[in-house]
Amino acid sequence: MRPRPWVPLAVGVAAGAIGLVPWLIHGMRLPLQNLWVTAPPEDAWPLVLLPFSQYALSTLASLLVIGGALGGLGGRALRGERTGAQRAPLAAGVLLVQVVALVQTTVVVRAGLPDRPETATYLGLLIAGSLFAMLVGLAVLLLLAAPRRAAVVVGAALAAVLLPSWLGGLLVPPITSVTGPTWILEVPRWLAPIAVGVAVAWSGVRTLGRIAAAVFAALALWIGPPIVTAVTSAAGARVYARLPGEMLGFGLDVFRSALLAPELVIPPLLVAAAIAAVGIVAHGAARRRRPAPEA
Repeated sequence: MRPRPWVPLAVGVAAGAIGLVPWLIHGMRLPLQNLWVTAPPEDAWPLVLLPFSQYALSTLASLLVIGGALGGLGGRALRGERTGAQRAPLAAGVLLVQVVALVQTTVVVRAGLPDRPETATYLGLLIAGSLFAMLVGLAVLLLLAAPRRAAVVVGAALAAVLLPSWLGGLLVPPITSVTGPTWILEVPRWLAPIAVGVAVAWSGVRTLGRIAAAVFAALALWIGPPIVTAVTSAAGARVYARLPGEMLGFGLDVFRSALLAPELVIPPLLVAAAIAAVGIVAHGAARRRRPAPEA
């Protein structure tokens, strides 16, 4: 039985809104803008639907990508065939919420910026980054809602890269100091390899496509977090704000350090591999225990 035409659209709208929850629950106050002409008091900063700031890029991207991921998971929960006709309204619902959030935030931020060349660069980069994250979220949505299991694994791996940032945003607002126990913020970091391991275990590795998807998931789990770390570190280094060449070099140095740090790389890969292996073995054993159909 196919869902009513408006149901996928409503699911997409709900997914896009839930994706913004880590920002919405912390007050939605615009982060400090270094370029604003006149900075209002801390409790009087305007309300915005997205955290536009070079210091909150990972949070900004996670809100948009995880919103798409939630839309894809919602699409899998709907009854009926997972066709393009069903995925289109899902994507439209998510993008509707995200476009409204982007436009509202852009208008508010632009109102306080001076008419200088760096203003256009700053705002343009934030908008471009947001649009790129929306496209990644759209790809994740389509992959997670696809009928092929290999596609689901790829989508899960892409979403898992930003899952820690999204979950961390539920615990503490961006651009803030942690006042509670720091171990709480370590929990989201381990949910990414768990999600990847579960996805690979669910899919299995019985075909070349699923094997390729599992390899891609491992590479994403390895390379993705260093990319996020490098981009956020470079963008947040105010000393390089007017030195794009030095900022790029600093980001590449951070990326190389994070990519080749065994203490950061190996544990998540081992966790994902262990969960995937246990799940695949358990699934195979369960299949062998099923009674053969009567002739």
